[in-house]
Amino acid sequence: MKIIYMGTPAFAVPCLHALAKHHQVVAVCTQPDRPAGRGHKLTPSPVKMAALEYNFPVLQPQTLRLEESKDTRAQLKAYGADIFVVAAYGLILPKGVLNMPPLGCINVHASLLPKYRGASPIHAALLNGDTKSGITIMHMDVGLDTGDMIIKRELDIHPQERFPSLHDRMAQLGADALLEALSQLENGTAPRTTQDDALSCYAPMLQKADAIIRWEWPTTKIQNMTRALDPWPGSQTMYNGKSLKIWQVEPAEYHGTSQTGKILDINFTKGILVKTGDAAVWITELQGDGSKRMPAVDYLRGRKVEKGARFE
Repeated sequence: MKIIYMGTPAFAVPCLHALAKHHQVVAVCTQPDRPAGRGHKLTPSPVKMAALEYNFPVLQPQTLRLEESKDTRAQLKAYGADIFVVAAYGLILPKGVLNMPPLGCINVHASLLPKYRGASPIHAALLNGDTKSGITIMHMDVGLDTGDMIIKRELDIHPQERFPSLHDRMAQLGADALLEALSQLENGTAPRTTQDDALSCYAPMLQKADAIIRWEWPTTKIQNMTRALDPWPGSQTMYNGKSLKIWQVEPAEYHGTSQTGKILDINFTKGILVKTGDAAVWITELQGDGSKRMPAVDYLRGRKVEKGARFE
């Protein structure tokens, strides 16, 4: 099967590797190189770097809207692909592009649709404390992750699992599910299951403002936040007017009536005990402004944190 692959971040790389081994990838579309790092050097996407390893032709349009992408659309059509495969591409595919290949376009989505449509489904699963997630391979239409489903594959979320681990497992599951769906499409056995819109919910793209810890929240919500927002953007709080990133916390019992965010204890073998909305947490890993992330006990050895003060 001749395939044009469209993807951008690391999540989309395992799918490209799988396609390269089992199908004919005639071209790869990915987002343009972006400034990255302290030097703001133009940096190719993970998918572009993987595509170049295979010597696949790479297209990097700024948009696929009709009035601005005539040359790109002509290139896509000229490759004569049977199907377009999309995984975390980051550009909207207009109807004219969706209808271009004979078998249409399919998408690798990192949730069990119709739950968590949108840009941040893995983060949403962790933020909400879900114990299961999975991959959906779906036909694409003009809606946001609303197309008919081909297959869904489920996995368990480990109790203390954090974003990097779940992301990598989901990415590999996506590659495996993609090959299965393409096999079904080739032999004509692929089902089309309509999504129940009444069960849908959205996971919009994360913003830095979403990373601010509200200490009045329940302990579990704060812990889930640190799991979901590692490594970006990192759960954040303020202490003495400076930003701190809180990387890991552990639940702790506390039945007092102290103000939320108050530092209840400083322990040089455990960390920093902070009042939450329903109990307390031990901060066990954090990062000061302008420094590297470290165990809280190491942070305490080099910086003054006062019992009775408050995180905001």
